[in-house]
Amino acid sequence: MDKNFDKNVVAGFGDEWSRFDQSALSAEELERIFNEYFNIFPWENLPEDAVGFDLGCGSGRWAKLVAKRVGHLHLIDPSEAIEVAKRNLTGAENCEFHRATVEEIPLPDNSQDFGYSLGVLHHIPDTEKGLQACVDKLKSGAPFLVYLYYRFDNRPVWYRMIWKTSDVLRRFVSRMPHGLRFGASQILAAAVYFPLARTARILEKAGANVKNFPLSQYRNHSYYTMQTDALDRFGTRLERRFTKDEIKTMMENCGLRDIKFSEQAFWTAVGFKKQQL
Repeated sequence: MDKNFDKNVVAGFGDEWSRFDQSALSAEELERIFNEYFNIFPWENLPEDAVGFDLGCGSGRWAKLVAKRVGHLHLIDPSEAIEVAKRNLTGAENCEFHRATVEEIPLPDNSQDFGYSLGVLHHIPDTEKGLQACVDKLKSGAPFLVYLYYRFDNRPVWYRMIWKTSDVLRRFVSRMPHGLRFGASQILAAAVYFPLARTARILEKAGANVKNFPLSQYRNHSYYTMQTDALDRFGTRLERRFTKDEIKTMMENCGLRDIKFSEQAFWTAVGFKKQQL
C-alpha cells in the first residue's frame, strides 16, 4: 500500500503540538475559534449518543468541545500529538485514542455517525484519497466537516502576490531543524503576525473594511494563537491549496452531497454521505 503521508510532516506536527499544547488558550477564545469552524456543522442531524471521529486531532482542542456534544468520539493522529490529546482530554470517558494515519483509520467502514478533519488533509500527498478514506467510515447520510487551505480564489491579485512571497519563506523555514524552525516562526509571529493583526483591529474599530488586510483573521485572537499558527504555517513542508470549486468537486467525487461552505473560515465545508444502494 502506498503511504499517503509525509514522515517529516508527521514529525513536525508532533513537535508543534508538544510545544503548543493549547493549555494557554483561554476557554473563551477556544469557543470562539471552534464556532468559526463548526458554525455550519449540523448538530441537529446527529442521532442521540452519536459516534464519530476526529481525523488529525492534534492536541485535541476541537475534540474537547465536540466530546461534550456526542456519545463517543474517536481521536486519530499519526504523530506524538496523540499523547498531548490524551492529556488534554483526561477524564473524558467517551473518548478513544488511536495513533494511525488516514489510510489506517482503525474503524469499520460505514460505522460512524459523523466525522471531521480540520487543517489536516492538505498536508498529505493525496488529499482526495485521504478524504475518501474518511468518507468510507461514515454511515449513509452522515455529515463530514473538512477545512482545507484555500488558494485565495476570493482574494485580489496583490494579496496572492504577498502570499507567494511568504511561501518562498515557508519553503526555507520548514526545512530547518525543529529548534531553528521554531525560533524562526516565533520571530515571524512577533514581527509580522502580531503587528498586522493588531493594525487590522485598529482599522476595523475606525470603520475600515479589513477583509483583505493581511492576517486580519487574527485581529481578535491572542498572541498565543498567532505563535501556534506561525509555526503551523511556516514549519510545515508539505502544503496543498484548493479553490472552492476544487474542494466541492473533490467532496462530490468522494460521495458527499448537499455541500455547504462557511463564509467565516475559507474553505471549511460540510457534506453528507450519499445513500448507498
